[in-house]
Amino acid sequence: MTQITDKVSLTVEDGIGFVVVDNPPVNALGQAVRAGISGGIKAAEADPDVKAVVIIASGRTFPAGADITEFGKPPM
Repeated sequence: MTQITDKVSLTVEDGIGFVVVDNPPVNALGQAVRAGISGGIKAAEADPDVKAVVIIASGRTFPAGADITEFGKPPM
């Protein structure tokens, strides 16, 4: 497993890169998650053993939408 950001990791198994979002409670798509997904895909692209990429989430929900705690803050 490679930790991409504090909210996203990349695991490779049998040629499949799993970009895993772990941002409880609902895996909201905050800046760290968006950067992590992008970084995870780039890391998977750079790995010659990866033939496919799947984006998954830990917990009960796939990313549920925007992170409302970031509303009103400047974009990063």
